[in-house]
Amino acid sequence: MEIKAVRFRKDGFYTQPFAFGGEEGPDKFDKNIRYRGSLQNYLIDTGAEVILVDTGLPAGTPEEVPDENSPLYTGKDICSYMEAFGSLGYRPEQVTKILLTHKHADHSGELRSFPNAEIYVNAEEAGAAELRDLPNIVPVSFTDGAYYNFPESQKIAEGVYYIKAKGHTNGNSIVIVENDGLFYMLHGDITYVDEALYENKLSVVYEDRAEARKTLDLVREFVKERPTVYCGTHTPQGYENLEAKRVIDLNAPVPTTPAVTDFSANTASGKYVCSVCGYVYDPAEHEGVAFEDLPDDWNARDANSLRRNSTKHKGEEIYGSVR
Repeated sequence: MEIKAVRFRKDGFYTQPFAFGGEEGPDKFDKNIRYRGSLQNYLIDTGAEVILVDTGLPAGTPEEVPDENSPLYTGKDICSYMEAFGSLGYRPEQVTKILLTHKHADHSGELRSFPNAEIYVNAEEAGAAELRDLPNIVPVSFTDGAYYNFPESQKIAEGVYYIKAKGHTNGNSIVIVENDGLFYMLHGDITYVDEALYENKLSVVYEDRAEARKTLDLVREFVKERPTVYCGTHTPQGYENLEAKRVIDLNAPVPTTPAVTDFSANTASGKYVCSVCGYVYDPAEHEGVAFEDLPDDWNARDANSLRRNSTKHKGEEIYGSVR
């Protein structure tokens, strides 16, 4: 069994109010504290099959142009998701299963690029607009009972388990891989940065805050009791933990390395991209109306029925300007 990171963005950041402010409120935290950010998903090679955990951003998704007030920045492109996948030495037709942690575009962006893969998704999220018209969806109802302290699970392959983890979205899930005495927890957005796991904080992005709290409590209980390598999507600590086989110890946090970002060279195009769902607002497609001039209740009437919520968090979309 091998687990590999599919890395496609680097040098991003997540501010403390964004990463920690889901319960107390963003205003209780310091916006000048920025934790390192990145984007990566994961690949499991069981020896018998190739399984993906999420499939990155869609090709062509623009980078944000952050400034001192940006709550987050997903980072600079290393390459596209598909290029990162190919660099690991695999072909799309080799992938037999995709385990989707949730619907958002930085996790579901290239689902259509894997023609032979069954796409496993929490049945509560199988009807999401982001998954529309995909013929190979496998809705998961978690019929295999509890997995340790997690109440609902589905065994996918020997040593590979799909776990119901509602909160960030109503269909959110995590993947746990058992290998050589360790538990590898491959997750989407249970936390955006490991500092939030250590500090027991929810991010500001969730569909059900009460369920997100329950899920984080279960995750923390699990890692206290079992040797767990915690592999996230949005922080370099995700792949660093994987490469080092670093077991999480909630009583001994890994020291924080502050994010370093140069804001001086940024120029914006007038377009905005949602860092959560990937929707791009282009004034040219909206009668030339600038993003800043849209009313607060504006709704993007596209296929995904996504909302515009300015550059501040409201609901589950957070927009930033792009080049």
